[in-house]
Amino acid sequence: MSSEDEYVEMLLSGRRAYAWIMQRYGGMGAADAERAAVECYPYEPGDDYYRLLVFHEEPWHWAMLTLHGPGYVTDHPELVEPPPEYRALP
Repeated sequence: MSSEDEYVEMLLSGRRAYAWIMQRYGGMGAADAERAAVECYPYEPGDDYYRLLVFHEEPWHWAMLTLHGPGYVTDHPELVEPPPEYRALP
């Protein structure tokens, strides 16, 4: 598998997880959740220096920041760790 294929696989996986969270925890419909996921995980060209930066945190973290802001860790400690359903996502 090429590095481009691996990147696209990670990108699509991140989008799926982010969209699931936005539907489940953000109350978004499927279309809005998909748009939000693409916005959070846009395709970036191979020569973009920061291309992989979004992957240094998992989609759970990015979605919680979007839904609850940077204080979610202290304001919603129950959301620091994702639930088993999230971990079971493909």
